[in-house]
Amino acid sequence: MKQSWIHNAKTDGWLILSPPFLILLIIFVFQQQIQSLERGYSFYTWLFLIVFVDVAHVYSTLFKTYFIKTEIRKRPLLYYGIPALSWILGLVLYQFGSLSFWSVLALIAVFHFVRQQYGFMRIYARFEPNGLSKRIDEIAIYAATIYPMLYWFKTPRAFTWFVENEFNWFKNIPDYTQVITIIYFIILSAWIFKTAFEIFRTKQINIPKIAIITGTFLSWYFGIVYFNNDFVFTFLNVISHGIPYVALIYIREIKQKENQQLNRLSVFKSTFGIFLFIAVILGFAFFEEFLWEVLIWREHFSFDFKLSETWFQFLVPLLVVPQLTHYLLDGFIWRNSKN
Repeated sequence: MKQSWIHNAKTDGWLILSPPFLILLIIFVFQQQIQSLERGYSFYTWLFLIVFVDVAHVYSTLFKTYFIKTEIRKRPLLYYGIPALSWILGLVLYQFGSLSFWSVLALIAVFHFVRQQYGFMRIYARFEPNGLSKRIDEIAIYAATIYPMLYWFKTPRAFTWFVENEFNWFKNIPDYTQVITIIYFIILSAWIFKTAFEIFRTKQINIPKIAIITGTFLSWYFGIVYFNNDFVFTFLNVISHGIPYVALIYIREIKQKENQQLNRLSVFKSTFGIFLFIAVILGFAFFEEFLWEVLIWREHFSFDFKLSETWFQFLVPLLVVPQLTHYLLDGFIWRNSKN
């Protein structure tokens, strides 16, 4: 069968499909070293995982949106309205308290992460006919992502999405973990059986689709349910989400476009341009996190001055605008790509 690669087998394999498998292999082989790395090199793990991958992938969206004049002219209300809405929403939420603010943002982030995996699955299944098989794939990708989060909501974990106690509003709900665990493994078994039966019957295999669903099951289950470790969760979560997204942006918005479509952005298409592309998103990411550190967190960088917490109700919603804009815009800019 025709494989539904986004670019080609090599590029997709290394940058989009392999991260969860490679990271899990590293985690299982180097568990002791990872524990010492977490204890002794927290600054570097924060810098490379949070800043240079997680935050950087947010700014890669610029190459699909704000760096393209024709795109902005086509939907100005969307591109100017979403950042304004993000700040207003942040201002309103912060009035209910810092915890409420971060809790709502965490749920929006979770939804964004879930939908990204669904989106990749849709891309890799785009040559397949609609029907029961594709519906089972959709149920499987949602089970792979939603079950670990529901498990997290009711089971104490040694990690957070943003802040401590962000999912506390689920604590008064009766314990449902046994029921959803049974449902989860029924769905997983059904998907495995369906996939094996299809391969046996048709003698064909959709390699990237099966890889993205399998990788999602593995990274979310082991990152959230099996391991209860902050570094392992961050390592799996950030790499498996951020690297594929950046790769998709570069492939779709730069690599696969003609120079006349790119105009000034054509400078990013060469070998040097790849490094320039990375440098741009890393630069934006570091600048944003530097502001967070200096003004709010003061964990890795600190200066002699300290702002009054009264300013936080304005600054925190403002600093979160790029991230929230990324989450909200993502629901619009990929719609045609997922069909």
